[in-house]
Amino acid sequence: MGYLNSVLSASTQVHAEDAPVSGGGLSQNGKFSYGYASSPGKRSSMEDFYETRIDGVEGEIVGLFGVFDGHGGARAAEYVKQNLFSNLIRHPKFISDTKSAIADAYNHTDSEFLKSENSQNRDAGSTASTAILVGDRLLVANVGDSRAVICRGGNAIAVSRDHKPDQTDERQRIEDAGGFVMWAGTWRVGGVLAVSRAFGDRLLKQYVVADPEIQVSFLKLTFNAYVILSEVI
Repeated sequence: MGYLNSVLSASTQVHAEDAPVSGGGLSQNGKFSYGYASSPGKRSSMEDFYETRIDGVEGEIVGLFGVFDGHGGARAAEYVKQNLFSNLIRHPKFISDTKSAIADAYNHTDSEFLKSENSQNRDAGSTASTAILVGDRLLVANVGDSRAVICRGGNAIAVSRDHKPDQTDERQRIEDAGGFVMWAGTWRVGGVLAVSRAFGDRLLKQYVVADPEIQVSFLKLTFNAYVILSEVI
């Protein structure tokens, strides 16, 4: 099945009575395959989405995979699903400097979402965990607490870090920006939000940034690597 199998485990916006869904595909050049699975939780509605996309950019077949875990409503997660990867592949440095293109696309998508929210009374947000395959490079980016794990030779290796308000560096960044972190059942930014990075969250945007952490791995053609993206339940 090629040198990358990408399995996305998350919930799209479904109703509790809906059955689990799954699927997958193979890239046009036959170098990698991918799969996804989605199952509704106990709530009557969900705020979570996933996206799988194979595209051609400058003659290169690229794979783009992500999970987006919404909070405060589904609007932010749905917007990121619909726009993040399109913004990314349009970036002029997508092939030449993929890492900076990902960072720019995350922040641009966040900015555009916030502009679209001016007329909304609610304050929606979303985490994101994405895996971008360009040639033999795998770039995993995340904001919030949706996770990515790579499996090589039966060994699971975390390739993302949860962004929580009580982490030393995250707390320092928030406090330097004039915010605070307090315990309210769990550690929360301003006593409200349990993640310290996310898309959206307009009222906390000064402290809750959409700057992704990005990990770069190089995949060898002779090895199978499995990448799992998952929302934290």
